Amino acid sequence: MPSPIESKINISGFVESRQGGRSENQDFAGAAETPLGTLVVVCDGMGGMQGGSTASRLAVTDILSQVQKCDSQENPKMMLVKAIQHANSLVWDEGQENPELHGMGTTVTALLISPRCAVVAHVGDSRIYQLRKGKKVFRTFDHSMVFEMVKKKVITEEQARLSAQSNIIMRALGIKPEVEVETAALSYRKGDRFVLCTDGFWGVFPEMEFIGYLSSDNTPDKILESTCNTVETAARKKGGDYDNLTAAIIEMKQNSTLQPQMTLMAKVIIGILAILLAVSVTLNVIQYTGH
Repeated sequence: MPSPIESKINISGFVESRQGGRSENQDFAGAAETPLGTLVVVCDGMGGMQGGSTASRLAVTDILSQVQKCDSQENPKMMLVKAIQHANSLVWDEGQENPELHGMGTTVTALLISPRCAVVAHVGDSRIYQLRKGKKVFRTFDHSMVFEMVKKKVITEEQARLSAQSNIIMRALGIKPEVEVETAALSYRKGDRFVLCTDGFWGVFPEMEFIGYLSSDNTPDKILESTCNTVETAARKKGGDYDNLTAAIIEMKQNSTLQPQMTLMAKVIIGILAILLAVSVTLNVIQYTGH
């Protein structure tokens, strides 16, 4: 059953993690109230023995701890990057000191929600979606081999999802002493849903079908449970030891104070309208002075 995410902000959030068809669950997730807002973290570990589960647990626990003890005046985006880089060092050091954990690593997705905005950060191929009225308004871009090919327009996103190399990631926590973290600050509206999920959750269906499941007219806990069931059923039919699956769904019950950035198209349209207005005024002035 999905576990509720406690928050002082007006949201409805739930998280669930399942072992899938694997011998252990290497995913880990957690949430906490911090001086900067409500923080949700989802990680997908990798590495033999107990490496993957150790890496994901260490990362989630440390990121939550770092942000919980920060100052309320900290820059949220910078604080989140700092916390993830600290977790990277922790996982790296642990892997170097323990031979049985050598080579372990983990992806990370983090969502820090305040009344002002939602700050997202990620490393690897676990994803964060922002959905509005059944449509995707934001999604992180995987740090993976196949998505580098998508960037270069060599293959499509659907071909990347179905590729045998789809699980080869280019960036993860604990693989190197330092890691680059990708971040964004997003405005949100009442009714928006943020989804943090590992590839075992998002990778089974084509994206439009997947978004359809997450956009159903139901409560977040019901949506999360039914989508997990649907993913597991489909994965089980394909056979084999299908992946762990973990996801958090957070539905916003208020608007952010941060206003959405104007799109390039909107700027172009406003620019054209301004020019047309200037031309119209000029012609009117010429016509008036000509009388």
